[in-house]
Amino acid sequence: MQIGLVTRLRRSVLALPMAALAALIILGINELAYRDSVQSLDLLGVRGAARVDLQLMRGALVDAETGERGYLLTGRQEYLGPYEKAAETAPVVIARLKTYFADDPEASALIDSINTVVEQRLSELATAVQLYDEGRHEAWHELLMSNIGLDKMDRIRSLAQQLLEHESQLIQADRSGVYQTLRLQRIGVNAMTALSLLALILFVRQTANFDAVQRQHAMALQAERDHLETEVARRTRDLTELARYLQSAREDERSRLARELHDELGALLTAAKLDSARLKRSLGVMSPESEARLKHLNDTINDGIGLKRRIIEDLRPSSLSNLGLVAALEIQAREFSQRSEIPVRCDVDPVAMSDSAQITVYRLVQESLTNIAKYAGAHEVKVSLRRDGERALITVEDDGRGFDPQAVRGTAHGLMGMRYRVESHGGAMQVHSAPGEGTRIDAWLPTVEETAAA
Repeated sequence: MQIGLVTRLRRSVLALPMAALAALIILGINELAYRDSVQSLDLLGVRGAARVDLQLMRGALVDAETGERGYLLTGRQEYLGPYEKAAETAPVVIARLKTYFADDPEASALIDSINTVVEQRLSELATAVQLYDEGRHEAWHELLMSNIGLDKMDRIRSLAQQLLEHESQLIQADRSGVYQTLRLQRIGVNAMTALSLLALILFVRQTANFDAVQRQHAMALQAERDHLETEVARRTRDLTELARYLQSAREDERSRLARELHDELGALLTAAKLDSARLKRSLGVMSPESEARLKHLNDTINDGIGLKRRIIEDLRPSSLSNLGLVAALEIQAREFSQRSEIPVRCDVDPVAMSDSAQITVYRLVQESLTNIAKYAGAHEVKVSLRRDGERALITVEDDGRGFDPQAVRGTAHGLMGMRYRVESHGGAMQVHSAPGEGTRIDAWLPTVEETAAA
């Protein structure tokens, strides 16, 4: 009995320090888990702020570019407000990002690259605005139509995506650390005392706070994305309406110039023709030299009359206004065939369309035939216009050398102009081509019935 009591006493004596040691170990585990969780939460908060700033920087660049485009297109000073604000915001955001990633060499290198490209892009935007203010329109237009800005924006998006992926890896590492800490804590919880139970409750509370922060961060990111998408859609609509208005204004100006040339220049040339006829009658018998000079004068006047007609037809085809779209397309095809000696098969049906849609069809065929004459090397061209369901389908097809549409996407400004003109009227355009297989352009435009229904 005494031996058993001594044994129990020894066990009690040993159990006390073991329990104390276990309590200390559990306390140490809980303290380490708590510290790591707090650090992870702080890091996640910093990383979340950094991701928001990345989105803000990209949005600022989009605003700067949009404001610059608006100012260059319209010359209105109110577009410079968003442009200048965005140009000031981007460097401030990049400075904050440098502070966030000051201790991360890889991220710092990406931030430096982003800063360099952003400064170059803002410098290009500022240069375009300066050229516009100086009245050097050809210079800013050439800069605007180059692919330098597109390459810079693609580079910025690529670097930003690399930085986001780097951040995602760090976040995943932090989450793995948190999960490892939780596993260690679970082992301690299996043997915990009341003190370890209290620590577990505190830890669960901290975990709940962590989840709440994550949800709030996800909601904030989603709200920011929704806002940016809405803003981009709104600005796109505004620019589309502006471009449509400018297109209409351009056609109206062409019509006005055509009328003035027809009235004023036509009157001058007609008067010169009459004066030449009167001069010939008044001179009577003329010397060969005088007769040759008078004949040369008549020929020059006739050439001027022909030049005036060609210019007027290019500005505003009178056949479209007087004879309708079908006749205008047939005349256009016939004249192109005579000039280029390329047979044109024209199969056009009358389709009711608005005046703006008709001029769009005419310009599309005109631009297509011009491209065929310049680049296609075709032996035959087909032009057709017919109703396709509720829409009008215009097709221009050649059997020339063709091209790869993907390879020339950035430089095919004529195709881009045609596509945008068609889309601005609620239509759609497709280009089918391949090297050695010719080219076919299909464009669908709304009819009068569809426009009225819309």
